[in-house]
Amino acid sequence: MLRFGTDGVRGDAESALSNEYVVALGRSAAAVLGTSAPFLVGMDTRISGPRIARALASGLRDGGATTEMLGVLSTPGIAFESQLRAAPAAVISASHNRWSDNGIKFFSPGGVKLGDGAQREIERHLDEAAARRDASSQVVVSEIDEPRSVADTASRRYLEHLVQSLDGGRLDGLRVVIDAAHGAASALAEPLFTALGATTTVLHATPNGTNINDGCGSTHMESLCDAVVKLGADVGFALDGDADRCLGVDELGNVIDGDELMVALAIDMKRRGQLDGNSLVVTVLSNLGLHIAMRDAGISVVETPVGDRSVMAAIEAGGFGLGGEQSGHIIVRRRATTGDGLLTALLLSDVLRRTRMLASEAKAQMVALPQVMMNVVVSSMPDLAVADRLWAEVAAVETSLGTDGRVLVRASGTEPLIRVMVEAPTSQVARECAERLARTVSAMWA
Repeated sequence: MLRFGTDGVRGDAESALSNEYVVALGRSAAAVLGTSAPFLVGMDTRISGPRIARALASGLRDGGATTEMLGVLSTPGIAFESQLRAAPAAVISASHNRWSDNGIKFFSPGGVKLGDGAQREIERHLDEAAARRDASSQVVVSEIDEPRSVADTASRRYLEHLVQSLDGGRLDGLRVVIDAAHGAASALAEPLFTALGATTTVLHATPNGTNINDGCGSTHMESLCDAVVKLGADVGFALDGDADRCLGVDELGNVIDGDELMVALAIDMKRRGQLDGNSLVVTVLSNLGLHIAMRDAGISVVETPVGDRSVMAAIEAGGFGLGGEQSGHIIVRRRATTGDGLLTALLLSDVLRRTRMLASEAKAQMVALPQVMMNVVVSSMPDLAVADRLWAEVAAVETSLGTDGRVLVRASGTEPLIRVMVEAPTSQVARECAERLARTVSAMWA
C-alpha cells in the first residue's frame, strides 16, 4: 500500500493507484479532513487522471463529503481555490514524473498541504480499512457528471489572482518564452502573460495524456534554452506537469535554477520593503552560493529539511515571506500557500521590467559552487540513522572539504534511492567526493 512521501502519495498509475486503493484513500481523507465544505478535486493532464478522479470522488462521497470537480488545473490553482473557499482539496498529479505515474496530494481548508500528523491519521484509517476488508469497503466507482462551468470559473479566478499579483504592473515590451511541459498550465500560460502585455511564445502546450514532461518542462530544459536564444527573448521559464515549480532561462540560454530565482526575488523584495522577516527559507539542498549571496545582501537564511511542506511550515512559524527549493518550488507567502510556477515567472519578469536588468544579470547575483548529486538505487530503504560506516565516510569527506564545501546524504521520500550531494570548490573535487560516498552506499545496500 502506498504511503505518504514528501509530496503526497505517488506511484505507477495502474498498479499502485488502483480503484480500490484510491476509493479507500478518499474515504480516509473525508474522515480526517471533514465534510462541512465541498471537497475540491483537480488534476493535471495525465491520461489516468479522470479515472483516479472518479475513484477519489466516490471514496470522498462514501465518507460523507460532497465534491466539486475542477478538471485540469495547476496545483497552485487548486490551492488558491482551496484558500479562497476555505475548502479541502486534492490534486491528482505526479508532478515532474513520467506520464505512466500519478499521485494524490491533499490540501487542508485554506490551501496548505497537510502536515505529518494529518497524513499519519489518513494512513491509520487506510490501515484499519485494509484490516477489515468488510462489505463496507467494497469499491463502487460512480460516474461524475458535473457542469464544466465549475472548472472554468476556478481557472478564471486563478488567472485574475495572478494578474493582480503585480499590483497593477505590466510586462509591456518583455519577450517571454514559456515551456508548459504539456501539463496543467498549458491553457493558462499564454493568456496570462499576453494579458499583461508580454510578447509571449509558449512551447509544449498540447497535452495528449501521455506526453506530459516528455522531453520538455523543468526536467528537460534544452528546447527552451534553444528557443530563448533563437527568438531573441528576454527570458524563458520552464514549468513542470502540475506547474508548482519553475526554472528560468536567461537571454544567453543559460538555466536559472531555483536558488538563483530565490536570490533575485529576495534581493528585490528586500529593496522594496516586502521581504517579511528579512529572511529566505530554503532546504538543505540549496547551494552554498545562495547562503553567501544572502549574507552579502544582509538577508538571513532559514534552513529546513527537503520538501516544500517543510519550507511552508517554517514560513508560517516564523512569519517569513519567501522560501523554496533549488528545484523551483518557490513560495511567495503574500501571494500563495504553495509553490507556484506561473507566479514565480511573473514576479521575475516584473523584476526585469522594473529594473531594466538582464536576466543574466539577475542570475549573476548568486555564484553557485559546483554541486554534484548522485542517486544510488538500494534494494530496500535502510535506516540511515544507524549507518555508522556511512557517516564515518561522510565525516572524512567533510574534513577534506573544510569550509569550502559541504555534504548531504539523505533517503528519497518517494523512491528506493539514497541521494548523495556534494559541493566543492571545483567540479572535479565535488564529483570525486560524491563518487566516493556513492560507492560506500552501494557496497552497503545495493
